[in-house]
Amino acid sequence: MRTIRAVGISAKPSAPVAIDYAAKVVADLRKRGFEICLDFATADKLGDRGPCVAKGDLGKNADLLITFGGDGTLLSVARTAPAGVPVLGVNMGTLGFITEVRVEEFPEVLEQVLKGNYSVEERVAFDVSVDGRSYRVLNDATINKSALARIVDMKVTVSGMFVSTFRADGLIVSTPTGSTAYNLSAGGPIVYPTMGAMIITPICPHMLTNRPIVLPDNLEIDIGIATPGQEIFLTLDGQEGLGPSHSHQGFYPDRSPKSRFRAAPEGATRRVARPLLGLAVGGPRARGRVRRDPRVPPRAGVPARGRDRPQPDRAARPGGG
Repeated sequence: MRTIRAVGISAKPSAPVAIDYAAKVVADLRKRGFEICLDFATADKLGDRGPCVAKGDLGKNADLLITFGGDGTLLSVARTAPAGVPVLGVNMGTLGFITEVRVEEFPEVLEQVLKGNYSVEERVAFDVSVDGRSYRVLNDATINKSALARIVDMKVTVSGMFVSTFRADGLIVSTPTGSTAYNLSAGGPIVYPTMGAMIITPICPHMLTNRPIVLPDNLEIDIGIATPGQEIFLTLDGQEGLGPSHSHQGFYPDRSPKSRFRAAPEGATRRVARPLLGLAVGGPRARGRVRRDPRVPPRAGVPARGRDRPQPDRAARPGGG
């Protein structure tokens, strides 16, 4: 576990509460002798003249990254975070699927992290190649058609092998972390977040046989636009948009060590026992079978089983004593 001396901080610029809280954290950490680096947008809002860099470079000289905002703020930082630099997300936005460390919990969590009492969980990331340029993705990459209501034909090849031509409004390539985002809304499966997988999910497919596909994360996916002259747009993690384009996209596994996006103490509190990017797991895992609460009567039409089955009234039976 690395010793934390330098901390990179990013806050959601449009959220005053996030900016104000970040200012207090920055001041406190500097008093304690930590080196603080801010991204340009956060530094501008804070009026801070200390070291600041572009958001994409925030993790280059940091031992820990902290974000104040929602899931989007965390994704914008974690996407370019170097492998081995943990990211701690504090939820001060509207969404908190991957940033569930609450403000009330943060001081205790931060103290444990600074002491080195934290675990790191690795998540799948992949690179998207478009026209010779490469982009890192942590949640998903989405191919969408233009404003015209036309179906797009997308030829999908996996590691050089033809899979299918999807006829749909678009296509989502998702990581397990992003499986509960746009992928889920489009009818894709929920995949365990630490599983080594990639998910291909068509958006409103024309053919009933065009169903989501789950693939190992060590395969390369090529998607070509088979519809002549069709303009399509590519969105990365719901934040960065590319297009219009007529070319093909390549989706390649991240060849570097899997990015690490976890920083929170084990057993600090019930909600932050093992948070990934601040994602909380509520308390210790229950063991054994799940049993029905005997105080709650079974639903109508559902027969009781085993020891929960009501016993007959022996006094009402013929010959009952």
